[in-house]
Amino acid sequence: MSAEGSTGPGPGSEPGRGPEPGPLCPEHGQALSWFCGSERRPVCAACTGLGGRCRGHRIRPAEERAEELRNKIVDQCERLQLQSAGISKYVADVLPGKNQRAVSMASAAREKVIQRLSLVRSLCESEEQRLLEQVHGEEERAHQSILTQRVHWAEALQKLDTIRTGLVGMLTHLDDLQLIQKEQEIFERTEEAEGILDPQESEMLNFNEKCTRSPLLTQLWATAVLGSLSEDIRIDERTVSPFLQLSDDQKTLTFSTKKSKPCADGPERFDHWPNALAATSFQDGLHAWIVNVQNSCAYKVGVASGHLPRKGSGSDCRLGHNAFSWVFSRYDQEFRFLHNGQHEPLGLLRGPAQLGVLLDLQARELLFYEPASGTVLYTHHGAFTGPLFPVFAVADQTISIIR
Repeated sequence: MSAEGSTGPGPGSEPGRGPEPGPLCPEHGQALSWFCGSERRPVCAACTGLGGRCRGHRIRPAEERAEELRNKIVDQCERLQLQSAGISKYVADVLPGKNQRAVSMASAAREKVIQRLSLVRSLCESEEQRLLEQVHGEEERAHQSILTQRVHWAEALQKLDTIRTGLVGMLTHLDDLQLIQKEQEIFERTEEAEGILDPQESEMLNFNEKCTRSPLLTQLWATAVLGSLSEDIRIDERTVSPFLQLSDDQKTLTFSTKKSKPCADGPERFDHWPNALAATSFQDGLHAWIVNVQNSCAYKVGVASGHLPRKGSGSDCRLGHNAFSWVFSRYDQEFRFLHNGQHEPLGLLRGPAQLGVLLDLQARELLFYEPASGTVLYTHHGAFTGPLFPVFAVADQTISIIR
């Protein structure tokens, strides 16, 4: 017999293998051993012959059509098995980790909130309560999202198992004609299974650290830190650019358009950009210092990794233009935060006379603050590559470390 699309066989002809006993053609009383592709139903040989209603239609042996359906069921069962395995792995491996990370991050967030508020507890007991409730609420939200995912994927797995069991039952217990008659049901079950999507990464399953961010807390915390911490930050003379002059107390940098007196050009020194690093580096903890910048209209203040290159005029040595430096920058009346070539404009109407820098390595925060007004100028959240050094650049007049 030719493939589907050929004309029907002659009257009375039968496929190569005799059909299983079953229903007969209601019109001719013969075995339904053929399948009409045009009418999508089993027919007998007489229906396909001369004068038969399916004469000229796309005819093929019923057993061939049944075999095609069996192959489809086998393929679908394999796909369902793979999908079930993927969902089971997601439920077993990913969701427990999500829950554990959410609990861990919530615990860290609580600790950060409590530590900061302890510095100004008399002023912000209500803020402490509000923020802790937000952390708890976010933890509950993440936990509930994870529980909802568990329930959803458990139902999906059960549904996939039910569909697969039904299809396997059809494959096992139905003869050719019964299988053909169940084609619509097979299609519906397959379509239902395809409607169950695979798990996707979702932020709803993660703890959102932003719930602990509070302008009031940040401002009070910055004021308390700058008023309580006192670190003796001094500039490392070995790193000072030849376009800068360093004061005897190693706290003031003065810009010069001409190179200063000859100095040893060691590997630590910046030989082109007017940069300098502090002699002290930080790898953990909370640190703060204040820089007097009122006399300069062109400077950069922030932190830099010890991996920051020192030689040449390329961007890899220019503060804020590489992955190794994070700085507050002023050029005339333009104020920006710079890191890795990304320039974020800051809407300041005037330049600060003093610039406070707070570095919280545990919380992964770098904050720039104006002590006189108590204004937080910019906060950067992100991972740092340590150890980190206070870093300075000046291209106009002088800047000085106050403390």
